[in-house]
Amino acid sequence: MIDLVKAENVFKNYVSQFHSLDNKIAVKIKHTYGVVEMAEYIATGLNLKDEDVQLAKLIALLHDIGRFEQAVKYDNFDDYNTAIDHADYGAKILFEDNMIREFIEFDKFDDIIRKAIINHDKFEIEKGLSDRELLHAKIIRDADKTDNFIVKQYQDFESLYKTSKELLEKETITDEVWQEFLSGKTIISSHRKTNMDKWLSYIAWIYDYNFIPSLKYLLQENCIDKVIDRLDYKNLDTKEKMEIARKLTKEYIRQKLEDKESNS
Repeated sequence: MIDLVKAENVFKNYVSQFHSLDNKIAVKIKHTYGVVEMAEYIATGLNLKDEDVQLAKLIALLHDIGRFEQAVKYDNFDDYNTAIDHADYGAKILFEDNMIREFIEFDKFDDIIRKAIINHDKFEIEKGLSDRELLHAKIIRDADKTDNFIVKQYQDFESLYKTSKELLEKETITDEVWQEFLSGKTIISSHRKTNMDKWLSYIAWIYDYNFIPSLKYLLQENCIDKVIDRLDYKNLDTKEKMEIARKLTKEYIRQKLEDKESNS
């Protein structure tokens, strides 16, 4: 069995060196535990065996292990604007530096853990994964996005964008990003030009969800409404687009749930 208590103690000891009172670090630690809870929620909702539920929780605990050094070195978590891909760097810390053995003594799940971490935030999951590797890559992607919906409900805008809420509310969505959103796809990071582009890109995460329990959670907890309603959009065009985004994404989720029920 995976000793999750031991793994969590190792995690706590590791992150303690990164000054947890710093807001960015504190938010990321809280996010990690939120992802662990969501991974358990999703894996249980999929009726997976206990071993896979425990494995999903361990992957969640480790998925952002590369974020902490990234924050210290660059003062942000933006892979696109730093020299660190936090997922790849996390895999390096764990498997090239052999830190993984501090979290789990045996190597039975090493390939699954490594590939899930590397793929948890990539635009697309790499090809050629085994069925079990793909399962856990999808679970951590859903769990990570779902807790990020929760984080975006309370994280301060200064740490997100280095700007105030008042200035963010005046920003616009660029045409390229808006068209990408309307196509029903997640938004490529390099296409985002404004902070409002980034804000919309969070809503577009739902187009990359894999499992019904994850989508049900978003709908039941009103996650889309809560994120959209955090801002009082001063730009009329932006306000109209965000209302369209609200309608389209909630309709998308409801349709996915209806399709699942009709096919069961």
